[in-house]
Amino acid sequence: MGKKDIDYVWTDKKRTLFGLPITFTRYFLTNTKFITSIGFLNIEEDELELYKVTDKKLQLPFFQRIFGCGTIVLYVKDTDTPVKIIQSVKQPRKVSAMLDEKINAERNKYKIQGRDMMGAFNTHDCDGDFDIDE
Repeated sequence: MGKKDIDYVWTDKKRTLFGLPITFTRYFLTNTKFITSIGFLNIEEDELELYKVTDKKLQLPFFQRIFGCGTIVLYVKDTDTPVKIIQSVKQPRKVSAMLDEKINAERNKYKIQGRDMMGAFNTHDCDGDFDIDE
């Protein structure tokens, strides 16, 4: 199955100095997955299912903002990639909104709530004290 067979919703490259896409890191978004491809001769691809994303953060550093770029950080309930950094992409707010839309669609499809992905072990009460038995 080649790249032409996959229906990408969004794709971009990691940007470098002056917002130019001169790297070998590519980002792909489908309706169900986020794929990162790194490399030129030896290519490494990392996929994550969108329904596993628990939180998202948008970072807009000064030098990226000058060139219309930004970084999106995804926190994922995944063993090999708990934090996925989508570094220095064009139109980061638009991409972030697109990710929100796809993440929520996937969660609705599988009927997953945010609380369903939280761990069962809680070390503190709502009042902030730690309740660790010795």
